[in-house]
Amino acid sequence: MNSLKTSVFGAVAAAALISASAAPASATECGTDDKITIAEMTWLSASTLAHVTQKILADGYGCNAEVVPGDTVPTATSMLTKGEPTIAPEMWVSTAQAIWDKMMDKGNVYKAGDIFGSGGQEGWWIPDYTAKEHPEIKSINDLKDNWELFADVANPDKGRLYGCPPGWGCEIITNNLFKALNLGETYELFSPGSGANLKASIARQVTRKKPMVAYYWGPTAVIGKYNLVRLDMPEHDADKFKCLTDKNCADPQVTGWAVGEVAVAATTELKEKAPNVAEFLSKMQVPNDDISKVLAWGDENKASPAETAAYFLKNNEAIWTAWVPEDVAAKVKESL
Repeated sequence: MNSLKTSVFGAVAAAALISASAAPASATECGTDDKITIAEMTWLSASTLAHVTQKILADGYGCNAEVVPGDTVPTATSMLTKGEPTIAPEMWVSTAQAIWDKMMDKGNVYKAGDIFGSGGQEGWWIPDYTAKEHPEIKSINDLKDNWELFADVANPDKGRLYGCPPGWGCEIITNNLFKALNLGETYELFSPGSGANLKASIARQVTRKKPMVAYYWGPTAVIGKYNLVRLDMPEHDADKFKCLTDKNCADPQVTGWAVGEVAVAATTELKEKAPNVAEFLSKMQVPNDDISKVLAWGDENKASPAETAAYFLKNNEAIWTAWVPEDVAAKVKESL
């Protein structure tokens, strides 16, 4: 009798186990008990997105998710060699192109998506009030004939173009583009000295409501805080641009920056173990203007990346709730 009970119980238990293992995982489950590490890069947009990712994984999917320190090249190298961290929500591919190519060849890391709706943007920017008051200035080709608008009291005979900080990769490109446009006839290419000084120069001019044209990149807090408008540029020409990156370029030609590829990078192992997380990461994308506004809020309020992430989640539900199932979104909202 006991033997029969044992046999029946065992059969029922085995059937239950088979049934459980065959059942598809809920769309709201994490899919893995392994710790998921998320790279927090050293600039505000990347660190904010790291905390957004961690919050959704931990509170929405119940994952064991943790933010860890990172930076582009060290993080890319570690993902290539160690498979750690698990996720890099904002990986500037061109900055680590050689390592990225190795990861793609090796296959241990994949691109889940593009984090910025308009990609990474570089160029020359003017304030929105200048763009509105002077609709004749739409592109970099319109600068030469309108130099007087950008003249500085220190040198009223020429317009001033605030260039890229010295030592940065954009410095050589900006200098060559300046030559290609023959702007030296009517402009001075003003070196801001550092990234902090460039930001301060933009702030000073915008606070005074002065016209200004400067190199910058986005999405960033500066673009969002000071409502900068990117001047139109010609389409990117790879050969012309290659010469612009060479300080000895003999004949610089006008061309635009390429749209920066900024990936949501993740390990292939995570994709295989946690398909629900992979589905979320594939949809994770923020419009440039919206994230710049969020970063501006963080900058103005001296908020931490975690606080800026919470601000984004509370004030941009229409964006991030489209990335996850409704019940996951409900759990995240409840946790805020």
